[in-house]
Amino acid sequence: MHALQVGLIGDHNDEVVAHRAIPVALDMAAAACGVTVEPIWIPTDQVGDGAALAEFDGLWCVPASPYRSAEGALAAIRVARERHVPFLGTCGGFQHAVIEYARNVLGWADAEHAETAPQARRQVIVPLLCTLVEVTDAVRLVEGSRLALAYGAKAIAEGYHCSYGLSPDFREALADGQLRICAVDAAGEVRGIELEDHPFFVATLFQHERGALQGRVPPAVRAFVQAMADTY
Repeated sequence: MHALQVGLIGDHNDEVVAHRAIPVALDMAAAACGVTVEPIWIPTDQVGDGAALAEFDGLWCVPASPYRSAEGALAAIRVARERHVPFLGTCGGFQHAVIEYARNVLGWADAEHAETAPQARRQVIVPLLCTLVEVTDAVRLVEGSRLALAYGAKAIAEGYHCSYGLSPDFREALADGQLRICAVDAAGEVRGIELEDHPFFVATLFQHERGALQGRVPPAVRAFVQAMADTY
């Protein structure tokens, strides 16, 4: 049986809980989908222009930013978006998916991340009003979204390890585009986005993959693996 190859875009560090969880989550999701998956770590400073990544069955931009190369992460996300490679982003992957879309779809060439460019004029990722480091919080899923279909629910609770999120200014810019808000917290703050007219392009600020370490198949990871199988 062909193993679906997943490129894990990030700088692997076994001390990061999510990095330990991701291979487990992929194995559990693959078993649930009746396929096999081969995860391959790709350091951000080895992505280059990202062209070779189009050969992967799926790409996952993983947590633990700042990355060694933000440009490498952005190049990988752009390949996934433009070449219709199934994509999943969590935490830092969510943040960089936002930046990539702002720069290359909206044309905001100066879009930046407040953590790495604190003096930038146009910050699309900014500090959260309340940090979400080792916090579990309620999330409301938008009806009909990929995430809602994956979970089979309107409301969930997931864990975070994050201090940065979406700028309110950027949220307004999403109103007429194909990048849609698919998850919000109790206060209405954005916690998930997904791209229309794409086989699978979902990014969340929460780290659902960590549920695998408690023996749960993460619904979003299962949906990601199923999308890879369907497009293979």
